[in-house]
Amino acid sequence: MDAAVDLEMNHVTDAEVRDELIRECRERDGRDLRISRLATRFAASDVWDEEGFVSAIDWIRFNCHMTSNAAADLIAVGKNLERMPETDRAVSRGEIGFAHAKAMARTAAAIGTSFDEAPLLEKARENSPGKFYYICNHYRHAADRKGFEAEQTELVENRRLWVRSCENGDVQVYGIFDPEGGAVLRTAWEPLARSSGAGDYRSPEKRLADAAVEVAMHALDSGLIPQKGSQRTHLQVTTSLETLRGLPGASAAEMELSLPISSKTVERLACDAVITRIVLGSDSMVIDVGRAKRTISGPARKALNVRDRGCTWPGCERPASWTSGHHLKHWIHGGTNEPPNLTLLCYRHHWLVHEGNWQIVRGDDGCMLTIPPTVTFGPPARGPD
Repeated sequence: MDAAVDLEMNHVTDAEVRDELIRECRERDGRDLRISRLATRFAASDVWDEEGFVSAIDWIRFNCHMTSNAAADLIAVGKNLERMPETDRAVSRGEIGFAHAKAMARTAAAIGTSFDEAPLLEKARENSPGKFYYICNHYRHAADRKGFEAEQTELVENRRLWVRSCENGDVQVYGIFDPEGGAVLRTAWEPLARSSGAGDYRSPEKRLADAAVEVAMHALDSGLIPQKGSQRTHLQVTTSLETLRGLPGASAAEMELSLPISSKTVERLACDAVITRIVLGSDSMVIDVGRAKRTISGPARKALNVRDRGCTWPGCERPASWTSGHHLKHWIHGGTNEPPNLTLLCYRHHWLVHEGNWQIVRGDDGCMLTIPPTVTFGPPARGPD
């Protein structure tokens, strides 16, 4: 801010500053819409390629001084503006912001011909961009459950963790996790990262780092393997019966510290997880709250541990204490808690059966058999790690 503008600002009231801030932000939203149109037309040209860039996004990032995500958002909005004309006008009138339009455009691109602008625009007018982003996730799950589940599967497959040792002995850790994986980490760490009192001057980042080390130290003290009977990380899942059953048009489920999760993930968590169950009826009224009654615990779990001794996926050596009980026929679909319908699976193979669409069945000789997902085209099905 130059001296003339700074002097001018000193002579205006706080209310005038407020009004000017709103006016400038709304004008910026309008400019971003125009920029998105330009970015989309530029992306369709050959200019970026002729100038030696790998993509239009890379050219915009370098020449327009923005991040790759910001450049990609501009192009996504521009490509979908024709499909959301009322959103375009609502941004121009200041009813919603460009951030709302980004979420709307990403939703339109994801679900294709099932996109309906009107109900989402109504929600955009009523909610902040952050809340609207969550609403769009629920809308996408209801409109295209399989597509939503495929995206969540890809997020799990793209989990990454980098650990690098520095010259002074420090260790840098950087990772990216899917919604469920991130929620599990936060649920385990954040209770231990709370301030311990008036004399605790650690920054939030320092407390979180200390909590991560504390969790790891606890695992070391336990011999790296959780003790038998130890309590699992506690997650709260809120879902409707329609979502739990995977019915078409059902919204996604809610999990603490996470984006909405798919019905497939809920099915796995409900298989044998220590979760707080909150089931909603079609009118959003709470119809059931409490611990999952279908969990495998007590004598039944001890008998399962003795019988299976660990993960029953062929070739897996995870011990019983690293596994969850799996219903071969899920209790949602009428399966029972009788031993023939139960088996132990480690986290990875339990995930493969539910979200990964593998099947595991018990053969006539009692051994477990695995069946890969059905693939009708494209590359062969990926096997378990």
